[in-house]
Amino acid sequence: MRIRVLFFGLLKDLAGRANDCLDLPEGATVDELLKHYSVSIPHFKDLLPSVALSVNRQYAGPNVKLKADDEVALLPPVSGGTPRVLLVREKIDTQGALESIKRPEDGAAVVFEGVVRNNTRGRPTLYLEYESYEDMALKELGTLVEQALAQFKVRDVTIIHRLGRLEIGETSVLIVVAAAHRGVAFDACRWLIDALKRTVPIWKKEYFEDGAVWADGEPFPADIRAGTHSQRPASK
Repeated sequence: MRIRVLFFGLLKDLAGRANDCLDLPEGATVDELLKHYSVSIPHFKDLLPSVALSVNRQYAGPNVKLKADDEVALLPPVSGGTPRVLLVREKIDTQGALESIKRPEDGAAVVFEGVVRNNTRGRPTLYLEYESYEDMALKELGTLVEQALAQFKVRDVTIIHRLGRLEIGETSVLIVVAAAHRGVAFDACRWLIDALKRTVPIWKKEYFEDGAVWADGEPFPADIRAGTHSQRPASK
């Protein structure tokens, strides 16, 4: 099967081209595509820990299976740093995100994980599903990061939110804040998760033995609601 591959930024320079067509066996994964370019493109393998992936314009992990005519984009770090905001459908790698953001000048790296619990108001939960208005969610998350950097004077922030089906105990959202001092890192992390729940268009559906419901989230701020009784707030 033939896959279309797009290169951006530094990866485009390393590959010597902006796009490529690659023939892979049926059922091949993104990881097999990455292994091909790790051999054929000099220094590509060294950059892999900080490269983001998308399949057909949706962020994806290396284990995603490909189909004929899929479009895979290889996205280098933005402005020389780690990708600050991501929406993913695979398990979130907390340790990897933490290690990628830390720098020698940091005195603190604060991590927040939102985790799927096994109950809601005493009602046993089977699993959750998250959906999002993805383009807008990424834009809003990026805005929150920029606001946190300016307001709290932290050095860097990473936010990763998972979409799709999540099982009990899995991480739904990860926020990592790196700073010289712990106080501003804690403050920024708390502000980010609270603001995310109020303004970012991501919703969750909770599944129980006797049915499923959309979770009641925090209302959007009044100045962006269509009316005074908005029925679909952002929800975590």
